[in-house]
Amino acid sequence: MTTARLSDTQRRILTTLADTVTPAISKDDDPDGYWATSASDLGAPLLIEGALLEMPEAQRDALLARLDVLAGAGFAELDQAGREGVIRAASAEDPVAQAELTGLINLILFVTFGAPDARGGANPLWAGMGYPGPRSAPPATPKPITPLIPEGDAMALEADVAVIGSGSGGGVIAGALATRGLNVVVIEAGNYCNEADFNMLEMAAFKQSYWRGGPQTSADLNLSAMAGAGLGGGSQINWTNCLRTPQVVRDEWAAAGLEDVQGDFDRHLDAISERLGINADCSETNPFFDRLRVAADKLGWGWQITQRNVDRAKHDPERAGFIGFGDQTGSKQSTAVTYLRDAFEAGARILVNTRVDTVLTEDGRAAGVAAAYTDPATGRRCDVTVRAPRVVVAAGSFESPAILLRSGIGGPQVGRNLLVHPAVVALGVFDEELKPWWGAPHTFLVDHFEREMEHGFRLEGANFMPGLFASALNWEGGAAHKEMAEKMRRAGPYIARIRGHGGDGHVALNDDGEGQFYYTMTNEEDLETMRLGVASVIRLLATAGAEEIILLGDAPRWRLGEDLDAYIDRVKQIPLGYGGIPVFSAHQMGTCRMGADPATSVADARGELHDTPGVWIGDASGFPTASGTNPMWSVMALAHRTAEHIAETGHNLSARGGVAAA
Repeated sequence: MTTARLSDTQRRILTTLADTVTPAISKDDDPDGYWATSASDLGAPLLIEGALLEMPEAQRDALLARLDVLAGAGFAELDQAGREGVIRAASAEDPVAQAELTGLINLILFVTFGAPDARGGANPLWAGMGYPGPRSAPPATPKPITPLIPEGDAMALEADVAVIGSGSGGGVIAGALATRGLNVVVIEAGNYCNEADFNMLEMAAFKQSYWRGGPQTSADLNLSAMAGAGLGGGSQINWTNCLRTPQVVRDEWAAAGLEDVQGDFDRHLDAISERLGINADCSETNPFFDRLRVAADKLGWGWQITQRNVDRAKHDPERAGFIGFGDQTGSKQSTAVTYLRDAFEAGARILVNTRVDTVLTEDGRAAGVAAAYTDPATGRRCDVTVRAPRVVVAAGSFESPAILLRSGIGGPQVGRNLLVHPAVVALGVFDEELKPWWGAPHTFLVDHFEREMEHGFRLEGANFMPGLFASALNWEGGAAHKEMAEKMRRAGPYIARIRGHGGDGHVALNDDGEGQFYYTMTNEEDLETMRLGVASVIRLLATAGAEEIILLGDAPRWRLGEDLDAYIDRVKQIPLGYGGIPVFSAHQMGTCRMGADPATSVADARGELHDTPGVWIGDASGFPTASGTNPMWSVMALAHRTAEHIAETGHNLSARGGVAAA
């Protein structure tokens, strides 16, 4: 809970900046009040201020200092044209100023377009964009899992296995071990939400279900990444695409020492499929995807309709487009409603809002974890110690290495080898309404180039919400931005995503002992593949009939009638990452990778740390190489495999009570 405050001057400049970014503009034909509505008309500055104050201290202070610089330049006394000129001049002269102003502008756009009218009612910007707005949440019902709430200033628990993290890896391992009769404690840093908690609002969803509150930028500014945080982890807010681990990836993992994934891995994949009810019956395509399917056929590119872990009886395509911000229907078969529920019903104790600091060791082997619970309503803190001879680290590829680094275990490879699926998004604007928010965000994908190339790429859909859309567009002025955002009803995003070899990617601890990630695309093959991917997504959108194609960031647009090949050649010259075409990722892997060789890996082929018996890696951080597919199914299958290995070594674990002698 922050005690920081904005000064009156900073608050005034923030409001002025917000109304510069999203101004009120008088137009005769404005039935919904879209053009006449400014950020302050919506009450957005107060929400923006709140978001600023919840940022990490260093980031917040830098942005507040930028407001002070604007105040010193007499920003509030200028007219709209003058204020826009100040922003352009500062951005052109100073890369730091550009980054800070871009950060402020993106935050303003995200809140202004993504939040409801703070005065009550729907956001009038939504009507102008053709966006129907969120549906009412279903009535609250008793949650099937009752988390353990720590009391007092300190609490100690004993268990057979402590599982750090509850996502695709930790959730599966907890369920598999608890149903075998082991005494399991799950420790989750995020909170517990179910369908009644999800209001389909982006700002609220980022705060309650995403790592550090939403997209995070790497320390080198080259990558924006998103990860889940909360009971169920990424499986609670992902897009439910279920793709089996490709054979080429299984071959690579076997070469690293995980020899059984060549054949026996199918058994684990099948077990996950059965528990999650993976099917292709709930994969409707919206008008945008229908256009792309026709275009792919014209180009001779192979494609597929994805399978999804969705309950057919609860699926609702009208709400499915929001599943990246939490599923109101209860149809998404995340770990929160499958394996974690299995674990809870088998007697596992589950802690939420409890952050693990370190893994405890005694005589060189696992002894438990040290953590702290924070009451989200009051800020009350309780130190929590879980004594256990087996610890599963499954906090995600950013937090798992941070925990090991703070604990001083895992060896020199901890945090190294960060793997992501680098992605670039392009927007196509068409001549008809496409309802890009209808249906699941990722049901149609082009896999042609993945089939043709060992380290190829996919073209696939993306979540499409007003705040994300508006903040992703390069801001070139208040009127110009509103003109672009108004096209949302006719626009659709499509992604080029590669299976990278890995670049200069790693996780390290900052001065506060928190994990900070770095990622720069340095592999020449990856760079060339990404350029080919961008060119291909542009060509697909053009073939589908786009009248305009927009790449995010400071990149030129293409308009119907212009030379497409010349445009693609221009785009290929633009750098990927900071200062060029933005690169993002929702798939992080490899920072605690498994392998036979301790010199190049953190854990052995079964998942147990080379240097610390009893500590196991249970998430995507253990991947030897990038999965190439949306990693959830692969993570779960690998976790299912790891759980069996843990159980096989559990002869010295008690069946139900406390900590057994090691």
